[in-house]
Amino acid sequence: MPTPHLRVDLKRLKSLLEGVNRFGPDPRTGGFNRPGFSRDDTRCRSWFAARMREEGLTVWTDGALNVFGRFGPGDGPCIMAGSHLDTVVNGGAFDGALGACVALECVLAMKDAGIVPNTAVEVAATSEEEGRFGGMLGSQAITGQVTPEWIAAAVDAEGNRLSEVLKAHDLDAGTILAAARRPGSIAAFLELHIEQGPILEQEQVPIGIADRVSGVCYLELDFTGTANHSGTTPMHLRADAFAGLAELAHSIPQLIEAHGTDQSRITIGHVSLTPNQPHTIPGRAVFSVIIRDTSEEVMRTLRENMTLTAEASAKRHRLTMKAKERSWLSPVLLDPDVADLLEVLSERHGLPARRMPSGAGHDAQTMQAFCPSGLIFVPSRGGISHAPEEHSDWQDIEKGANLMLQALIELCRAKPG
Repeated sequence: MPTPHLRVDLKRLKSLLEGVNRFGPDPRTGGFNRPGFSRDDTRCRSWFAARMREEGLTVWTDGALNVFGRFGPGDGPCIMAGSHLDTVVNGGAFDGALGACVALECVLAMKDAGIVPNTAVEVAATSEEEGRFGGMLGSQAITGQVTPEWIAAAVDAEGNRLSEVLKAHDLDAGTILAAARRPGSIAAFLELHIEQGPILEQEQVPIGIADRVSGVCYLELDFTGTANHSGTTPMHLRADAFAGLAELAHSIPQLIEAHGTDQSRITIGHVSLTPNQPHTIPGRAVFSVIIRDTSEEVMRTLRENMTLTAEASAKRHRLTMKAKERSWLSPVLLDPDVADLLEVLSERHGLPARRMPSGAGHDAQTMQAFCPSGLIFVPSRGGISHAPEEHSDWQDIEKGANLMLQALIELCRAKPG
């Protein structure tokens, strides 16, 4: 299977990504809105499935709305490649969608070249990776990491219950659980993703090979005080929920300095104030706290001290506090043999690369619990992601896509079993 000069078709890859991004564009901001299980998300999945079907792949959708296209032998294990199609609200054009499109383009390049894989390649467009309900539902379903209890308790930031959203799509906990793959059915998983950080661009390195992925702890904190008139209530007699929140937010750098590492991140990203009126002291603040690090021990220490600091802040501002852990994804070491293969192939094809951690969560970290997994990064302009300004240059994308192509060819050479 000599293929050193085989390359992806960049024009076709661009067309695939443009097709995905016809769903959910926001002309006011230039961003995209395909939250998991939204109308535009499901329409996009149907389009992607139809596109794979047009190319002769065997296509199906599982009970978690993951979409698959199989190329090669119909039986036996597969090499799975892909990423997600959903976005955050007002997200960018590349996050997730690029990885799904690159996986499909790699299969089409192999197909055009007459390559018949010994081990099938499955293109995967995973569902609900962005954590609308607190996890990575699509890849967690594939790997059997979802429980009925988690599904029953899962709620998004607007209060929509996952169970009700699933019902609107004729899905339920049973269909999600049925999406779990059999052990051994996936020999390896590969994902290409934009870096979502500034390192590769700053160092002018076109390829990142992630060898570990930060864990994610999602806490929901609830500060409750007293809503009151902003003009008649003296400052020292207030029970201002927002003031408690602001004090807590101000403490984050000190918390990380005392208990974290250079890989630690704490973010308050979603806040709901009640009554949220200009002339009324906020009586309640419900907000998210996202804690990340590549060390589980550090994450647990940060969670403990964040909770203690929040309790102290609430007490100083005459507030009651409730804390709830919405989800926990442990840090993951990705498969070293897959990372070594990517590094060897990068060197063989003259592509400068560096090993690096991933501060963002990806399907690859979930898949690693099920099969050897690898994660390829391409640079992000300015390190910006989860925003309309998100951008990766096509010359960098082409290099990453060609590395993915060579890795898939190498991995699917092996006879299954």
